[in-house]
Amino acid sequence: MSFIFVALGGALGAVLRYAISLIPVKTDFPVLTLITNVVGAVAIGFIVGLVSEKENVSPNTVLFWKTGVCGGFTTFSTFSLEAITLFESKMYFLGGIYIVLSVAFCLLGIFCGKKLATLIA
Repeated sequence: MSFIFVALGGALGAVLRYAISLIPVKTDFPVLTLITNVVGAVAIGFIVGLVSEKENVSPNTVLFWKTGVCGGFTTFSTFSLEAITLFESKMYFLGGIYIVLSVAFCLLGIFCGKKLATLIA
């Protein structure tokens, strides 16, 4: 049953992300992606903060909003939450390494994926 909540939330998050991408913006800077990532980070922070303050929040509700909607909207929000969680747990070195490795390996992954596509195409 939990998969259904994640799937429904993910669909909603993906639609919201797509809707933002339709906003006409004339700039080379990826402002809409930046906005999406920041809004996603605020949303997942709000959800986690609210759940920590409220009792009896259904795990399926959390899955719908946190994993589904935020995950479908932007996984950057999850990355940001995990980094902050490491820092809040006083694991500063681990948090820093996580940030550096995530950014570096994701950039490298994009590069490798593009190169692989040119080899196959």
